[in-house]
Amino acid sequence: MKSLTVLTLAFTVLLAGCSSLGVKPWERDLLAQQDMELISDPIEAALDDHVYFSKEGSSGGRGFGGGGCGCN
Repeated sequence: MKSLTVLTLAFTVLLAGCSSLGVKPWERDLLAQQDMELISDPIEAALDDHVYFSKEGSSGGRGFGGGGCGCN
């Protein structure tokens, strides 16, 4: 009986640990700020775009809206 109680308590603690996953709606404004971008410097982003264009022969596709395949 004691092992069942311990197992139930351990399972409850494990489930409670996963209850706070994800971004809350009021936290999204912090994640959308320019400081949170992977490359926040526009000059560095332009240089990366230039290098990518020079190597791949394509431009754009940095954001979520399409990756150059024409599907979006």
